[in-house]
Amino acid sequence: MADKYQNEFGGFAEKPKVPKKFYDLKYILLGLVIFFGLVFSPILPNLGKIVAAPSPNLDTPAILKLAKKDRQCVMPTPYMRTYHMQLLIDWREAAIRHGNREFISPTGKKFVANLSDTCMGCHSNKSKFCDQCHNFAAVTPNCWGCHLDKEQKVAKGGAK
Repeated sequence: MADKYQNEFGGFAEKPKVPKKFYDLKYILLGLVIFFGLVFSPILPNLGKIVAAPSPNLDTPAILKLAKKDRQCVMPTPYMRTYHMQLLIDWREAAIRHGNREFISPTGKKFVANLSDTCMGCHSNKSKFCDQCHNFAAVTPNCWGCHLDKEQKVAKGGAK
């Protein structure tokens, strides 16, 4: 009975032998090729390419003025590369909410918890130090809404 089916008159008849055929197969395949070509066209030119991470320049005039033994950041370099934003947030919380502007590093050295003076005092070239890595990582920190670096000019207010 598997090869028979009930027709519209209620009787059983042989199944008609209809050849299975993909109609417009060439147009379907062409459409799929065009679709996948458009989807992957932005990806293919960069496939396998590696963009080198920036190496910020640490030879600023402020750092070069320091003695060799004093050329150390508030925390070790690997820590600062990974957690500098968390450190700045912790400093902000301690300074604004608790009035504690003193930071003692793991080496025992005391620093003032201040982005503009402590950090930017040594890393004075924001465009070559901060912006290189932030652009590479595609992040926009909100620090510069309140803090000015030495390259920025203060906006002049006043109505005309």
